[in-house]
Amino acid sequence: MEFDCEDVRRLLGKYKFRDLTVEELKNVNMFFPHFRYSMDTYVFKDSSQKDLLNFTGTIPVMYQGNTYNIPVRFWILDSHPFAPPICFLKPTANMGISVGKHVDAQGRIYLPYLQNWSHPKSVIVGLIKEMIAKFQEELPLYSVSSSDEARQVDLLAYIAKITEGVSDIHSKSSTNHEHKRVNKITVVGGGELGIACTLAISAKGIADKLVLLDLSEGTKGGTMDLDIFNLPNVEISKGPIERSCYPSFFYPVLSQLKMSQDRRITSSRPSLGCKVVIFTVNSLGSSESYLDVVQSNVDLFRALVPALGHYSQHGVLLVASQPVEIMTYVTWKLSKFPANQVIGIGCNLDSQRLQYIITNVLKAQPAGKEVWVIGEQGEDKVPTWGGQEEVMNPSPQVQLSNRAMELLRVKGQRSWSVGLSVADLVDSIVNNKKKVHSVSVLAKGYYDINSEVFLSLPCILGATGVAEVIKVTVRESTVTEKLQSSASSIHGLQQQLKL
Repeated sequence: MEFDCEDVRRLLGKYKFRDLTVEELKNVNMFFPHFRYSMDTYVFKDSSQKDLLNFTGTIPVMYQGNTYNIPVRFWILDSHPFAPPICFLKPTANMGISVGKHVDAQGRIYLPYLQNWSHPKSVIVGLIKEMIAKFQEELPLYSVSSSDEARQVDLLAYIAKITEGVSDIHSKSSTNHEHKRVNKITVVGGGELGIACTLAISAKGIADKLVLLDLSEGTKGGTMDLDIFNLPNVEISKGPIERSCYPSFFYPVLSQLKMSQDRRITSSRPSLGCKVVIFTVNSLGSSESYLDVVQSNVDLFRALVPALGHYSQHGVLLVASQPVEIMTYVTWKLSKFPANQVIGIGCNLDSQRLQYIITNVLKAQPAGKEVWVIGEQGEDKVPTWGGQEEVMNPSPQVQLSNRAMELLRVKGQRSWSVGLSVADLVDSIVNNKKKVHSVSVLAKGYYDINSEVFLSLPCILGATGVAEVIKVTVRESTVTEKLQSSASSIHGLQQQLKL
């Protein structure tokens, strides 16, 4: 590929040492002319984001007499060449990552050359040459065979049986409650949010049985303490898996889906499926582009949602994973559930907080239940006022809304607060309360939205999920414009994902 200096110089407009970087990339192109350059958003481990130049291509690696083209991606920091690039493998769908001394499970590459980077001695061409040398000693990728894929299917079937909600053959519950319809709930993910949801649901006494499906490795999650203190009606599903039973291709999945093989699982009737399955898992910790980290979350859901949904076909799938609008859409597509049975937590927490602030902090007269936060979770959320008649005239209402939103912005969404919000939603579903919540639902057909996207709208929730979407009378056209703008950006990202 011909190297366009001016085009790269334009992409590097905000870089501190643009000319030095362009000259080095010209040198890279002399040795490796096939790399493609672009500007994308990179997500750091602290969740901060920055637009960075990156280039992708393959490097030739000789291993045991054969030459392999290893796909890689290099991210160039805006302080280059005084800071080293960030390097990743970019395996295709039929490749697996061999985790080793120089590569982690996310494909990030670690080399002495990077650790000892020092300008002007260190250059990208030298880095690539060391990368080739190290990969010749230990090939970082391997081909995934069809038998591996078959074993993956077997493992997912095994997971499905566990999450079906049945108990150990030594447990008396399988015999005592075989014919009893219980309020059974599954929380997927043993991280901070999963633990928070478990504690909040347990405190409200909603579930007859709550299964916490812990996907964390070892003692990284918080489930050990739940094991120690033994919450009533809470069953934790985790434990060691014999790795010899599965190929190395599936090790990363096994580390995420740790469950006990000691148990002997018996099948239960479909009527004993979970009423609510709550997804709290995220695979957004690796430092890649925003699209890449969302795709890694999609890949994780691709393994979980079909198996979990199959054994709770009459239940509601509640998504708390981020970004919630996109992951709710992904869950809907992968599960093939009716749209009313797939819900994202959306703006429920913000709505409940806003209602409380207006009625209890600002001491305003309008009924709190007429105030909603709708749209996209985050900075683009929109406050609205419902009801048949407006209690206040528009000007004071706008002033009150602005003041309430200012107070709302200082509130963070910590795991325990989100857990309480999730328990609130589960309570409305399990107990068929027909209560109104602002949650992520399929927004197509509302506010002139024509694409299949999920946005928060006020909905009546009951045993079957969304019983009805409340049509809020919106006077300001800006609200519709904001919702359509959110729908457009979300739809654009969804189109780039591989489901």
